[in-house]
Order: sequence, then structure tokens, then C-alpha cells
Amino acid sequence: MPTLKLFTAAGAPRAHLVHKPVTTMGKGLGNDIALAGPGVAEHHAQIVFDGRDFMLEEVDRDADIAINGKKKRRARLVHADRIALGSVEVSFSMFAEPMAAPKPADDDDDDDDPRSSAGGPKSISAELAGVRKLFSFSEKLIGRRDLDQLLETMLDDVIDLTHADKGFLLLLEGAEAQAAEPDDGTHKPRIETDKRLAVRAARNVRKEAITDMHGGISDSIVRQVIESGRPVIVSDALADTTFGRSDSVIAMKLSSVMCAPLLSQGQVIGALYVGNDKIKHLFERTQLELLSIFASQASLLLQNAMLLNALRADKAKLVAELHDKRFGEIIGACPSMLEVFRKLQKVASTDISVLITGETGTGKELIAKEIHRRSPRHNGPFVTINCGAIPENLIESELFGHVRGAFTGAVASRPGKFQTADKGTLFLDEIGELPLNLQVKLLRALQERVVFRVGDSKPEKVDIRIVAATNRNLEEEIRANNFREDLYYRLNVVNIWLPPLRDRGDDVLIIAKVLLSKYADELASAVKGFSPAALAAIKKYTWPGNIRQLENRIKKALVLCEKTLLSAEDLDLGPQAETPIMPLEKAKEEFQRRYVLEALERNNGNRTQTARDLGVDPRTIFRYLEKEQNPMPSGAGGTKDFGDS
Repeated sequence: MPTLKLFTAAGAPRAHLVHKPVTTMGKGLGNDIALAGPGVAEHHAQIVFDGRDFMLEEVDRDADIAINGKKKRRARLVHADRIALGSVEVSFSMFAEPMAAPKPADDDDDDDDPRSSAGGPKSISAELAGVRKLFSFSEKLIGRRDLDQLLETMLDDVIDLTHADKGFLLLLEGAEAQAAEPDDGTHKPRIETDKRLAVRAARNVRKEAITDMHGGISDSIVRQVIESGRPVIVSDALADTTFGRSDSVIAMKLSSVMCAPLLSQGQVIGALYVGNDKIKHLFERTQLELLSIFASQASLLLQNAMLLNALRADKAKLVAELHDKRFGEIIGACPSMLEVFRKLQKVASTDISVLITGETGTGKELIAKEIHRRSPRHNGPFVTINCGAIPENLIESELFGHVRGAFTGAVASRPGKFQTADKGTLFLDEIGELPLNLQVKLLRALQERVVFRVGDSKPEKVDIRIVAATNRNLEEEIRANNFREDLYYRLNVVNIWLPPLRDRGDDVLIIAKVLLSKYADELASAVKGFSPAALAAIKKYTWPGNIRQLENRIKKALVLCEKTLLSAEDLDLGPQAETPIMPLEKAKEEFQRRYVLEALERNNGNRTQTARDLGVDPRTIFRYLEKEQNPMPSGAGGTKDFGDS
């Protein structure tokens, strides 16, 4: 059992066993280990066992903590660490360190008494054996991947530790999912008594699996442990006043039984049950204490094992889902994305121009790359130019190249993106940002497949395919004289519209899991998945920045999170991020307003025709136009923080 050795000026060091999931230290009376001395706070620090490591954490921010001479607020403890809590010095050991008092002269007759007093040599020896078993079990946990093997290993150790003839590990129905779920801080009932118990492992003293479990377990003893959450020992079952009359005890002629609960977040998830059939091997109270300590520590290890098992199963399920829901590097299974894949498959093999539209962050470049990858030009270059990221005075040179001396700073001739993309695909991102004067030159290049470098009159032929993308409504830009109609029709031979993430249903969850798996490896993060609350929050959020915003949030959370699972708060998706639900009348009014404006747009602003198409009075159209000029405050959609994380 891990031990804290407390050094005092008054006398010999005092040893304290660290056998609880959380061990508190301070001068307050409620602490597990009471400290006294200058600089010691009421609640100074605590040691938390997470199933693998012992972590020392501050409780009082003003309290001084030093480990091996260095000030710390939180650190993983290793064997032989020296800890200073204020003026008090403590050492940490991974093993029990017996410090028996000198033996009195009149105590010789007790040498052969197996029932030594608590803290005596034999008691400490038994505790040390239990610690070694726990340490051995922890090492096996790290090396084993199969949960059933782990449970059998744990049961073998329990049987060996308690000198039992047989042992059983029982789990409540749904316990694995419960143990794998992180604590959300809410109060939960101790046990749901209508759940059924299942034997997950049964072993005998020869480390063999028990195949015939008929009559091996007393239902009445297990039921009491499950319902009370407290361990039970029945030294002589047939003579016991509580259980001696039990049908199962009488039928099995049980001699001695011990049963301890397995807990997860304060809730019973199962039990460890051991039994002896021989009267000479009756269990004693000290053995129950060892079984209880082992069960409390093993519960944490078991919870981690179940969590890993659940995550591996989730990953396997994700891989299986991706097999059906991945189109190249694109993930999606909603109807709108299946329509995108259908179009993409048809146009990829041709050489016609494609215009990809959709909100920012929906993955337009990924679609363009997939078109190139599936086209006959896949062996040629894929060249990208962002028309909105280059200064207007340089974009012509970027597109078509320049010759030496064409302008100040042109010290050498250089090809443009058109020449670089020869025999391949040129992706014009944010095409709606291209200045009008360059739209004319781009149209000519697309029509004639000939370009002129800046400062040169010699034409150059290019063999390229054009794929363009924009998040703007180009038809509105045409009406506002910001985009050439002839160029629009040259680019928009086939249009592929990408739906926003909020309209893609369960796709957002699959994409989130894939992004987490990808960036957890890249960033060497210990995070293994999302908490159930985080997955619910991801699906509820409207993602105004779409996949780019989701990707950024996950990256930030992986860097900052110190837990195994990402929570909704780690992703900045707390309750304040949820989109408020509109009253039904308001939602209907908002839908009607959008629908009227869409119909008006399709009729080129003709109000009379729009009213006729909608079957309403023309005054209704005027009413909605007035609302458009004086819009309602928007409460939906969340905060636009596309690059916030």
C-alpha cells in the first residue's frame, strides 16, 4: 500500500497508508492526515489516485507546496519523493513501510497469535501483500488490452490474497457503460435495484475458470452488499444469525464468505465475492479489510479498463461507419452530402468547369481536391490560389506570371498559377473577391486557354481544368454589378452546393471523432474521446463557422485539456452556447419572412408577381419588406468565432 511518512520534531516518523481515491492533508480536523506546523493551511493539499498514478494537488491556493525542493501546484508522485507542505516534511513511498514499536517483554505469548492487533507485524505483512498484488495488477492493466483477461487476472489476485477456494466478479447490467462515463458532478442514486447481476469472471484456487456456477454464489449475501454498498463477511455461514437461514446458504452448505462492492463515482457497479468450503479456512475480519481496500482500488483500475474498452469499441465502430460514410477524404452520410457525392462522381471524370458554393468552412477545397483526384488529370498538379488573400496590384502577376522588368521589383521572369497548373487543375478559391478588371482577363484566359504574362505580348497556351469556389451569392453580386455575368456562366457549368454543418445531422459527430483521433496523435494528447455531454453539445450547436470552427475548437481543447475525455466546457460549448428555442409562432413568422423574400428574389423583385405566386395580398409583401428593412434582433446561431480557437 502506498505510504506517506510524516517527519516530526517530536519523535519517530509516523506512517499513513494511502488507500483512498482521495486523501486530504491539512491542519483541519476533517482531513485524512492531520498536519501541524507553521505554514500549514486548514485544507492544504490532497493526493488523488486516478487508477494509475498518484497526483498531488493543491487545495488552498495560498498554501506552499514543494516536491524535491521545487515549488509545485500539481504533480505526479513517484517513489521516494520528498514533499514540503508549509514547514512539514513528508516522504512518499509506493510500498508500505512497517514501523512497529519495540516489543514489550511480557508479550512473548502472542507470537503465534494470527489475530495480531491492527498495525502489528502480521497485519502490516498482510497489507504489504495486498499492496504488492495491487501493484502487480496495475502493471498487468497497462499490458493487457482484453477486458475479460483483466477481470480474470484481478480475480486470481483476490483469491490468492484472501486464501479463498473460489472467487466471482459480478457486474450490474450496464455497469461497463456507467463506469466508462465520466463524473459530471451531478448526484446519482447509489443503486438501481431492478438491474440484473451478471457473472463476468469465475475462478478457482488453481487459476482455472469455473464453468459450472450452479450453487456457487449466495444471492442473499450479494443482494445485501449491492443494496447497502458495504462489504459483508460471514465467517461461519451456517451458524450466522443473519444468513444462516437463507435458502442459498443452506443449499450450498457454505462455510465462509466475503463480498465487497465495486464502486464507480459513488455508485455500485458490481461486487467481488470469495468463498471457502472448508471450516478450517474461515475468513477473518482482517481479510475483509484487505478485500475492501483491494476492491476500492481495483474499482478505479477497472473503471479505466472499462473506459479504454469502451473507447476501443467506439473507435472500431467509427472505422466501420467511415467505411460506408467516407467518400475519399470527405465524410458524410446525410442526404444532402450523398447528393454532393453523386454529382462529384459524375463531373470528376469530365473536363468541365465546376463552381463549389456554400458557407465558409464547409470544406470546399476538400471537394476540389477530390474532383482532381478522381479526374484523368490526377497525375498533374493541383494548384490553389485564394483570390481574396492577394493584393489587387499583385493578383494578375500571381495568376498569369510576369517577365523581368514588368514592374518595380520584378527582377526575374516568373510563371503564374495558370502556367504552373498546366496539365492539371487550377482551384480558384474565393472567386467572388476577384476585382472586376481582372474578371475580364480571367474570362479571356478561360475561353481561349491562352494567357499573357504581365509585361509580355507573347501568348502562352495552357491546358488546365478550372474549379472555383465562393461563399458569396454570385447572382446577387451580378445584380449589384460586382461580378460579370458572362464569367459566372463560364465558371458555373456544374454547381456543387455544400450544406452547412448544422444541417448535416449525425455527420457532425462522426467528423468530430475523426478530427479528434487525427489531432490527438499529431499533438501527442492523452485525450481519448468525448464525454456523452460533449457529444450532445456538439450536435446541438449551430456551428456558424462549420467544419473549420469545429476543427479549431477540437485542436484548442486537445492542447489545454488534462483529462481523458473532452467535456462540453473544454470545447466552449457550455449552456450559454446553446441556441435558444424560439416560440412556435415566432418560428413560423421567421420562416414565412424568409420564404417571401426568397420568392421575391426569384421574381427579380416584382412584388405583384410574387404576391400572385404566393396567393396573398400584395400588402403582405410590403409588410415583410418593411420587416426586412427593420429586422428583429437575432438570438439564434451563436457567436461567429470561426477563428476563435
